[in-house]
Amino acid sequence: MTEPARIGPVPLVSTKADDIALVLEEEIVSGEIAAGAVLRQEHLSERFAVSRTPIREALRRLAALGLVSFVPNRGVRVRTLSREELREAFLVRAELESLATELAATRMTAADLRKLEAAEERFCRLTQELRGREPGDDRRRLTAEWVHANHAFHDVIYRAADSPLVERIAKSARRTFSGPAVWAPGDAVIDDLYERNDQQHRAILGALAAGSAAGARSLAREHVLASFELLDAVLRQVGAPQRGRSIAAGRG
Repeated sequence: MTEPARIGPVPLVSTKADDIALVLEEEIVSGEIAAGAVLRQEHLSERFAVSRTPIREALRRLAALGLVSFVPNRGVRVRTLSREELREAFLVRAELESLATELAATRMTAADLRKLEAAEERFCRLTQELRGREPGDDRRRLTAEWVHANHAFHDVIYRAADSPLVERIAKSARRTFSGPAVWAPGDAVIDDLYERNDQQHRAILGALAAGSAAGARSLAREHVLASFELLDAVLRQVGAPQRGRSIAAGRG
């Protein structure tokens, strides 16, 4: 008897809607698209040179991620969040990030550590460059780069942890943390908090290099909670409301 053919997993193929959703997600999370901005299908269709069908699908995917909401008769708007929602998202990510980092400590290869070191070097360089700049558009650009570098550092850890469910949920929480209100002019206090962020990255790298699962987990949790302190300080600086009203979505 002929053995039936084995059917493996169907490979995932990126669609045009996937590609557009990814570009828009990055722009929302980095603050390039402002919280509260309206995304109009006709403009996006022209920008990406596609019909409105993949645009609508991309916007549905962003809505499923909690980044945009459909407003009757007004189109699709980039979401804003209350301070309480942001704090809750940080608490969720702190637990998931610490778990992922603990798992990574026992699974990281030499190649993973080299990638993490390279990501930390870039993050450190941008941190120092950011702290040395005066307020203005250039500092805003650097802050967006700093956020991307921060994500790149943590993404190496997620890949090494090899826990797709933890990574997916943690990144969903992470998408809550960025936005234009974060890109405020700095001062000495906020610049010191940026520096502390980098120091915590180096400490996490050291724990992972040493294979210390418990140490890495504790440092990762402390780091995420400290990141909320940075966000909170920035929001106080720009006069964002502390209760009830909404503020920009995104950071991490």
